[in-house]
Amino acid sequence: MAKKYLFSDEAGCFAFNRNPNVSKYFIICTVTLSDLNVAAELVKLRRQMIWEGAPVGDYFHATEDKQDVRDRVYAAILKHDVRIQATICEKAKAQPHVTTSKAEFYKRPWYYTLKYGIAPHVNAGDELLITAASIGTKKERLTYCSKLDDVMRQTIKAARWAVDFRPSHCDPCLQVADYCAWAIQRKWERGDTRSYDMIKHMVTREFDLWSHGTEMFY
Repeated sequence: MAKKYLFSDEAGCFAFNRNPNVSKYFIICTVTLSDLNVAAELVKLRRQMIWEGAPVGDYFHATEDKQDVRDRVYAAILKHDVRIQATICEKAKAQPHVTTSKAEFYKRPWYYTLKYGIAPHVNAGDELLITAASIGTKKERLTYCSKLDDVMRQTIKAARWAVDFRPSHCDPCLQVADYCAWAIQRKWERGDTRSYDMIKHMVTREFDLWSHGTEMFY
């Protein structure tokens, strides 16, 4: 029996329109780890950067961190066995019944991530812990957790599994997922591959969910 760990973060928003500052894509990014040593690496790095007077915040957050901080975080991540999976949703291609609620939409990329990106690598005797970056209100998180539980039952054959939602600052491994999600989002939203190029050899699956769709619904 093997213990496996999956950490996830999302990139993009749940707005379905073409207003300014609304993302074109919604992305679920997961990182799978065979051990949790990268967490200690990031804690050590942050302490070292504080000694150096580097501009670090309360925790590593790719959107807010300076580029020199990002470079060092990515360098730390690259020392470890991290496998990255991403499911990309071009939101305008989502059929109206999929966007009736945030939770219903959230469920779609998770299903394909788990079924095709994670399940083939999880054996019947394994134990799998999924830790997802918390989003939305407390009530919404309960709904997201219910949807994720439903998808897990459909796709994962592990002997035991559990789902945990928590803020990114609570777990350095969620900060790894945040950094990977940010790099992939920059590639898809802006064509900026600077950070993506550093981690692309770790990406085991990058799936454009509605790539064959042609109809736009807004």
